[in-house]
Amino acid sequence: MKKTTWKVQDLTLCALFTALTAIGAFIQINIPVEPIPMHFTLQFFFALLAGFLLGGKLGSLSIGIYLMIGLCGVPIFASGGGPSYLLKPTFGFLLGFFFAAGVVGMLTDRFAPKRFLTYFFISMAGLFVMYLSGNLYFYFVSNYIAHITVSWKIVLINCFLLTVAGDFVLCVLSAIAAQRLTIIMRKILH
Repeated sequence: MKKTTWKVQDLTLCALFTALTAIGAFIQINIPVEPIPMHFTLQFFFALLAGFLLGGKLGSLSIGIYLMIGLCGVPIFASGGGPSYLLKPTFGFLLGFFFAAGVVGMLTDRFAPKRFLTYFFISMAGLFVMYLSGNLYFYFVSNYIAHITVSWKIVLINCFLLTVAGDFVLCVLSAIAAQRLTIIMRKILH
């Protein structure tokens, strides 16, 4: 089994993306829908960039650290923090950021994209994973833990249709940013 050694620059970049994701939580648009309000934030953008620029392991580690800090009680999620956040139906989207960073990083490592379209399709894979996690978690926590009856139709409307256009734009922006930042990071780090 290969032992992983991380350089100081890797850990610094990981911490940077943890901080950027936390900042992204406070750049938000509130969507006042029933039964549970939704937030559109920039966290997904930074999760995608973490995957693109740090790779699968460090990208998901940076988001994982963000989640652990928030679950320890530091109010860095869109609506606060603490372990009770696990019981919020929208926590699945935060888990989705973790999975999206991992998938985007893994696909970036595998395909080494150079063109915008490759970056874009990889970011769309991240979008799919994030929404899958968020919608499934929302449905099951709402119905079986919070005992708020929510149909799949409501989940589709509130947790997908109302926010997917903004997240699609974030996929485009992250693909553009990653394409340019990858070149800059290679020059700086090597």
